[in-house]
Amino acid sequence: MSQSAIVAIATAPGRGAVGIVRVSGPALATLIEALCARPLRPREATYLGLRDAQGAEIDRGLALYFPAPHSFTGEDVLELQAHGGPVVLQLLLARCLEAAAEINPATGRARLEGLRIAKPGEFSERAFLNDKIDLAQAEAIADLIDASTEAAARSASRSLAGAFSQEVHALLDALIHLRMLVEATLDFPEEEIDFLQKADAQGQLDRLQAALARVMGQARQGALLREGIKVVIAGQPNAGKSSLLNALAGAELAIVTPVAGTTRDVVGQTIQIEGVPVHVIDTAGLREAQDAVEQIGIARAWEQIVAADVVLFLHDLTRAHATEYIAADAQIASVLRQKMPAKVPVLDVWNKLDAASPSVASTNSAAGGEPASAPLQLSAKTGAGLQALRQALLGLAGWQPAAEGVFIARQRHVQALARVEGHLHSAQRLLQAQAQSLDLMAEELRLAQNALGEITGAFSSDDLLGEIFSRFCIGK
Repeated sequence: MSQSAIVAIATAPGRGAVGIVRVSGPALATLIEALCARPLRPREATYLGLRDAQGAEIDRGLALYFPAPHSFTGEDVLELQAHGGPVVLQLLLARCLEAAAEINPATGRARLEGLRIAKPGEFSERAFLNDKIDLAQAEAIADLIDASTEAAARSASRSLAGAFSQEVHALLDALIHLRMLVEATLDFPEEEIDFLQKADAQGQLDRLQAALARVMGQARQGALLREGIKVVIAGQPNAGKSSLLNALAGAELAIVTPVAGTTRDVVGQTIQIEGVPVHVIDTAGLREAQDAVEQIGIARAWEQIVAADVVLFLHDLTRAHATEYIAADAQIASVLRQKMPAKVPVLDVWNKLDAASPSVASTNSAAGGEPASAPLQLSAKTGAGLQALRQALLGLAGWQPAAEGVFIARQRHVQALARVEGHLHSAQRLLQAQAQSLDLMAEELRLAQNALGEITGAFSSDDLLGEIFSRFCIGK
């Protein structure tokens, strides 16, 4: 399948000033002759009429030819740039398929046998398979397109330029050198020279682990920029959850009324805090409800809560000393502890600072009635305390504003680096035993190298490649 030529519209659906139809495959010269009625000079834009089989002009635009291997995919690539109307682009796409099937008088065969519509991500997949980019760079293409913040776009651009790959290759080089020393010691045990001690294997392993820790920190920051964090606002009815969502989003997204139980369904909005996407979810107030619709809303609220990265447990300062209210908050806190994974933080926040008396605001309690050492108080109505909340959310997410050189990363990259860390830790332990455990240490280093190779695609299953590229848009 990878040997057949492919074609697709490479620009987004809908109307636009310019639209692009892209063809990639072996030996496109005869197809170019049929489409353009003239040869094209490599990497030079040519303005001409783009005609149908009867010679009628479909549109006038630019044609660019990139001969292999100096193209994005590593194959011959033809790009036809026309006006961006959907009908025009569909006509050009159909013309490409039609021209490919025409008989070439010189050979008596079709001009380009097997030309077909490209699958999602197939152009990028071919660039990867032809060693024009590695897998991390290919993923960065999709991440750059999908970036929801400026910081995410800049980080994806750095990954596409090879910043992440260069870090991984540097780790690989150091790891391979260490493997060479261990293997040499295993292959020549009778030698008097202790290869590992003379080459400072322990020092090399320490430096490798330190470099890995630095790259892991950058990758975690990059994964945060790409995926963001899911923050679910939970609490009793009328605590101000919908008001807080509206205040964070800067728009009236959720209906706010004094009536308890106004919010019946999940309402969400993605905002950005210092370039980090934050997916804020407002939920129905948690209580014992008799209304069937409200019960469904509360069930959906718990579904969102257990899937959250951070739970924002919102309390009402104006009811902070009410016995019934404190008991209900304690009950919610107890259920949260039972249902939530231990690693998911629950942030207690007290709302309605503008309406609470100074004495109440200074003595409010955390969930369950226990004194709060540093209570986070705010007013969704006036905006007081919102900036402190934003910074608290970034802190819980692990964001480091001063981080430099962050590259976009995915959870699979972070997980692969974590496996490398585990294997190196085992190798560190085995190195102490030296001759008795060098064969096991060599295996740990090999597994670490394989895990690193998964990031750039040196060791990747076909299933993984299919999963990654299937998420790309068609024409990319």
